[in-house]
Amino acid sequence: MSQQGEKPAAHEDDWWRKLYDETAPDTGPSSAPDSLDDRFDSVSDTVSEAVETELEPLPEVRPDPRTAWDPYREQAPPSEDSEPAPEPKPVPVATQAAVPGPRNTVFPAPWEAPAGPPGPRTFAVPKPPEPEPPPEPVAAGPTTPDPVAPHELPPDWAASDAPADGGGGPRPFVDHLGDRPPTYDAEPAALPAATSENLDALVPDTVLDGARYGTYTLRAASVRGDSARFRGEPRRDALLTARFGAAESALVLVAVAGGVRGGEGAHLAAADACRWIGGAVARSHARLSEDIRAGRRADLKSGLHRLTDRTYGKLRARAAELGMEPGEYTTSLRCLLLSADPDCRTRVFFGVGSGGLFRLRDGLWQDLEPVIPEQSASSSGAGGVSEEGPDGDRLTMDLQITTPPSPYSDGPAPPPAELFRFRASVARPGDTLLLCSNGFAEPMRDEPELPDELAERWGPPGPPGLPAFLADTQLRIKGYADDRTCAAVWEA
Repeated sequence: MSQQGEKPAAHEDDWWRKLYDETAPDTGPSSAPDSLDDRFDSVSDTVSEAVETELEPLPEVRPDPRTAWDPYREQAPPSEDSEPAPEPKPVPVATQAAVPGPRNTVFPAPWEAPAGPPGPRTFAVPKPPEPEPPPEPVAAGPTTPDPVAPHELPPDWAASDAPADGGGGPRPFVDHLGDRPPTYDAEPAALPAATSENLDALVPDTVLDGARYGTYTLRAASVRGDSARFRGEPRRDALLTARFGAAESALVLVAVAGGVRGGEGAHLAAADACRWIGGAVARSHARLSEDIRAGRRADLKSGLHRLTDRTYGKLRARAAELGMEPGEYTTSLRCLLLSADPDCRTRVFFGVGSGGLFRLRDGLWQDLEPVIPEQSASSSGAGGVSEEGPDGDRLTMDLQITTPPSPYSDGPAPPPAELFRFRASVARPGDTLLLCSNGFAEPMRDEPELPDELAERWGPPGPPGLPAFLADTQLRIKGYADDRTCAAVWEA
C-alpha cells in the first residue's frame, strides 16, 4: 500500500519485484570482450572498408643518404655504355570488395612504439658560401686613417704617458722631485682607526672635483699626506666646492681648510670651518655676486671679513663644548669666490691662516699672498717702537716698572687672533690661479723644482683632466709629507 492508501496493480508489483528483489542474482560482467584494444578494433572495423588489392611487389630501392644532406648536388649525366633504365610497370587499380571481410591486420595502439628498426633522420642544409678571394695588395703611399676604426697602442705605452682627457698634453711619469726619494711610500698603507661611534667623522683619503663656468675651468683635489698614510691618521685638510644660484648670477665657492698638526680633532675643525663658511656664503650669495660683478671691493672686504669672524666664533664655541682650548680646535681657512658670468673676470680671495695663493702668468709663477703689516711688540726688548728720535734724543724714560695684571682678567690671555687676508684681482686670458693649503704652499716656495714642473704641465695647452691634475698634485719631494689640498683655475 502506498502512503496515500492506494493498492498498486499486480503488474506493477511484478516489475518492482524483478528490479529490486533481493533474491535476484547479480548481473555481473558481460561475457563479451570489452578492453580498450577491443573497442579500438571495433571502431576501426566500423569506419573502414575492406580493400582487396593485387599488387606486384616492386624492387626495394634505397636512396643515397648523401643526397639528403646535399640538396644542390647535381646528378651525373648518363654515359653512352650504360643501359637505359627500365620503364616502371603500371600499378593496378585497387578493386573495392562489395562486402567487407574479416579484419586480420592488427594495428598498434597509439601509445605503442612503431615496430621495426628506426631509420636514419636526415635534414637538408644550405650549400656553404664560397670563400671570398683575398683583396689585392694596394700600392704603398700616404693613407688617411679611419677615425672610426680602433687603433693599436704602442707596446711601450703607459698610463702615465696617456694624454689628459681635458688637454694639457702627455704627462711624463715622475716618481719624485729632487735627488733623494721620499721616506714614505707613495700609496696609502693604513686606514684611520674607527669605532661604532665615530663613523660619521671618517674622511676619505682623497677628494677630487672639477667644474667649468664662464671663461674658466676649475680643478680641485685634497690628498692625505704620506706621513698620515703611513701612521693611519685621518686627512686633516678639508675641501669644499659649491655653486650657489643659477645662470650668470651664480657664484662658485672653493674653500680650503688645514687643521693644526697634532690636534685630536683637527680634521673635524677643518670640516666644520668649510661647512660654516659655505652656509654663510650661501645665505648672502646674491649680494656677493652682485658686488663682484660691480667691482665693489670695499663692500666685499668688509662683508667677507664679518662672515669669516662668525665662522671662527663658532669654532671657539665648539671648542668650549668639547672641553678643549680654542687653539686646539681651530684651522686655517682660505676661500675663492668665482662668478659664473662670462663677462666678469674678477677673482676674489679671502681667508685666515697659513697657505698660499699663486698665479701662473706667461710661464712664471707669482706669489699673490696679501702683505700684512707685522704687529708691534708691547715691550722694548722685543722689537718694539724705538724710544729715540731721529736725532738720537730719548723721548721717554723706561723706569723698569712691571705693569700689574688687570683685575678683570680671568685666566691666561687668549692667543693673538689671525689677521684677515683679502685680495681681488682681474684675471687675464691664459692665467692659472692656484689656491692651496700650507702642505702644498711650503714646497711651492722652498723647492724651485716643483713650480718649474707645474709650469711646464699647466702651460698653454690647457687645463689637465681630473686624473692628470690629481697626479700633478702628488709630485713628491723629500721632507714634505703633510696633507696637500689645492684648487686651480684656468682662464680661457
